[in-house]
Amino acid sequence: MPCIDAISPRQVARSGLCIGCGSCAAQAPTGQMQMNRFGQFIPAGPAAWLNAPSAQLALTCPFSPAAADEDAIAAERFPHAPYRDSRTGCFEAAWVGHVAESDFREQGSSGGLVSWTASELLRRGLVDGVAHVVGLPRGNGDEPFFGYRISRSEAEIRAGSRSRYYPVEMSAVLGEMRERPGRYAVVGIPCFIKAVHLLRYQDPVLRERIAFTLGLYCGHMKSGRLTESFAWQMGQRLDAVTQLDFRAKNPDRPANWYTAELTLKDGGTVRQDWWHLVDGDWGSGFFQSSACNFCDDVMAETADISFGDAWVAPYSSDGRGTNVVVVRDPALRVLLEDAIAEDRLDLQPVDADFLAATQAAGLRQRREGLAYRLTWAHHGIQPRKRVAPSRKLALKRRLIYRARSAISRWSHSVFWLSRRLGMPSLYLGWGRMALGIYHGVAYSRGPLGRLLDRLSVANTDG
Repeated sequence: MPCIDAISPRQVARSGLCIGCGSCAAQAPTGQMQMNRFGQFIPAGPAAWLNAPSAQLALTCPFSPAAADEDAIAAERFPHAPYRDSRTGCFEAAWVGHVAESDFREQGSSGGLVSWTASELLRRGLVDGVAHVVGLPRGNGDEPFFGYRISRSEAEIRAGSRSRYYPVEMSAVLGEMRERPGRYAVVGIPCFIKAVHLLRYQDPVLRERIAFTLGLYCGHMKSGRLTESFAWQMGQRLDAVTQLDFRAKNPDRPANWYTAELTLKDGGTVRQDWWHLVDGDWGSGFFQSSACNFCDDVMAETADISFGDAWVAPYSSDGRGTNVVVVRDPALRVLLEDAIAEDRLDLQPVDADFLAATQAAGLRQRREGLAYRLTWAHHGIQPRKRVAPSRKLALKRRLIYRARSAISRWSHSVFWLSRRLGMPSLYLGWGRMALGIYHGVAYSRGPLGRLLDRLSVANTDG
């Protein structure tokens, strides 16, 4: 594969490898991030910046083939970590459980550990601010629901709890950290945390000021159109919605029974379980960013500490929420151990096999599925990943990955057309058909299932 010494923001965006993190815009005085017609952030600004090949961007874009990969970053940051596993990355310790003190668990989507850890860093004076995603005030249907801000109090941090399946970008908060001295923590999904570390290598100010990174396990990034689709399906216009909770909590139901709740301008609320929504099957890939097809990090392997949901029995049935947490920084390991000893955290130690089991579907998509996707034709920048390209895959699995990719790609375009024509039924009808095909392949039973299973056995040599 030829070496890429320099790339431009537009080149990354056109290649389908832009995740919209804002790292490129944060490095340029004229750089901006803007939502495109599909509800995804992409670089914007003067053509002189957008089109100019940059050696620094090649080293700092998280999906650039010239940038250091997750293994290299983790090896430099955590050289003495005692546990190393290709599925989880290296780590000091890992636990499963929840926050026992106050109402962190009740207020969070899962076990409350992300908000607790961020708050504890502030309480101990280890950071002066935490960059994380919060709900934004909205006046009309075009304003974003969520965005990054720097919180400087526990109350501000706790106001940002809950899951955000929505596009965001970091350029403004990275700029604020440069301009205002202090020590900061950054909360983000794996590729955003990777982007932060790549920037820290190039920027001595950020290297000094970003003290901790808190990673979130990630399935994939959704576009802003998921929110609008949910509103359509609940009989609401987007401009009537002021707030969105993707995972309204109910301790009497299993944690993996997601319910979306919309708060309306008139003070009312409407809600619907995800499984009743056309695009509510997460694994089918509706509104997925194309860059996510080329990510091989599920557990935020470069973060000092990372958090996910414990999607294994019996924890997945506990509607109160349960976290898995992986610690890579020794100081954070001590911080959590102290809190466990004080009964502020209810955590039990786990190993790499347990961690992998909680994210089995995501790891299959980012290992087996990625290996297969890397054999497809690409345009523009060729991804360089830690997974080797391979077609050695059962036919049924190949069909599943093809179906997911098609849904990911076409959901953006079909929704855009449906939105432009003012015909929600166009997208919803297409979505039901696409989901039916996907389920027919992935969960087929009877004669079709037996045929696919036989063909899969006969075609595993690729």
